[in-house]
Amino acid sequence: MAMALRVVVPPHPLLSHWLCVLRDAQTPQPLFATAMAELGRWLTYEALRDWLPRHRVTIETPLATCDGELVDAAIPLLAVAALRAGLGLWQGAQAVLPAAQLAHLTMKGATVTMAALPEPIPANAGVLVFWPELAEPEPLLAVLDLLAERGVSGPRLRLITSVASGPALKAVGERYGDLTLYAAAIDADLDEEGRVLPGLGVLEERLFGFRASH
Repeated sequence: MAMALRVVVPPHPLLSHWLCVLRDAQTPQPLFATAMAELGRWLTYEALRDWLPRHRVTIETPLATCDGELVDAAIPLLAVAALRAGLGLWQGAQAVLPAAQLAHLTMKGATVTMAALPEPIPANAGVLVFWPELAEPEPLLAVLDLLAERGVSGPRLRLITSVASGPALKAVGERYGDLTLYAAAIDADLDEEGRVLPGLGVLEERLFGFRASH
């Protein structure tokens, strides 16, 4: 039986608010960067809800003994940011995962040109990929293929993105049906240049104030 891609769009009013700020063509660059970081923060928070490993402990308060849960520090977490714009999401996520190891990926079209990943990636590590915007599927599929070659797939992998296009989700789901993806919105269409509609515009330019030359 084929697995279905799990796409989570959390119904949180702060996510809706910051998404509107990102969509607005009049939003200035500094506020746009703040909004992207806030999406990263809240989407990461939601992604960790049923995924972050925990263990039970007994603690002594100043008044009594009680049971509780702590995050299991023995399970490593790896954040993988797609450069450059994935760093916009990671800036907010870092406040939620201050102990996570950070790795980078550089893309040119649908080709991974640089992958600063641990060698090897620990077999028990949870991996969060910060993908700025899911427009056409080929670049993300190249990254998922690379991670799969290094043993990372299935329940220990999650992806966070600002908005995702319907066509890209269909293509990703056909190859990686066991992936769980968190986004602030699903947009139905792409324009003739492969940009998400209604989308956020030219993401790197709006986030950093200019578009890097390639």
